[in-house]
Amino acid sequence: MHSIVVYCGSNPGKNPVYAEAAYSLGAELARRNIHLIYGGGNMGLMGRVADGAMENGGSVTGIIPNFLAKLEVAHKTLTELHLVETMHERKAKMVSLSAGVIALPGGYGTFDELFEILTWSQLRIFEGPIGLLNINGFYDLLLLQLDKMVEEGFLQPGNRRLLVVANSAAGLLEKMETFILENPENKPLDNSLYVSEN
Repeated sequence: MHSIVVYCGSNPGKNPVYAEAAYSLGAELARRNIHLIYGGGNMGLMGRVADGAMENGGSVTGIIPNFLAKLEVAHKTLTELHLVETMHERKAKMVSLSAGVIALPGGYGTFDELFEILTWSQLRIFEGPIGLLNINGFYDLLLLQLDKMVEEGFLQPGNRRLLVVANSAAGLLEKMETFILENPENKPLDNSLYVSEN
């Protein structure tokens, strides 16, 4: 994977473990020579993941709409920063530059981005791995909801397995590197890819 989009909150969260994990993810991407693409802000987890990459010799592209550059304050020390007009343009450009996606904890915006890219993957519009960094059990209830969607017949098991889950940056990146979309014969993926670690 030459580049990864990271979706995450513009808030730091109440527990410092989230900001620490965001910084660690950025640093791990830099160590692996993976280019970070993210929303371009310098606040919250967004700022920490960018700092983690930049301060460890990595390269970072930020993409932020003009109106948010004023509200979130665009990060000033990135490798490159692209200003766009709309949120839709931002999301499309981020994904067009990436070979994979990782979601950290966040709010509505992070969930919107995560479920949109999962939908694109389900439709085979996007074929890279999609990872969920389940820090501090943040996404435990969401993972249970996905299982409920399968149980009730609203989500196919194969599409449930499109989401790769781990609770450490290194573990998640290793799983993502081995990820392969299901073939046309619907051969199941390795279940260990989407089972959250304890």
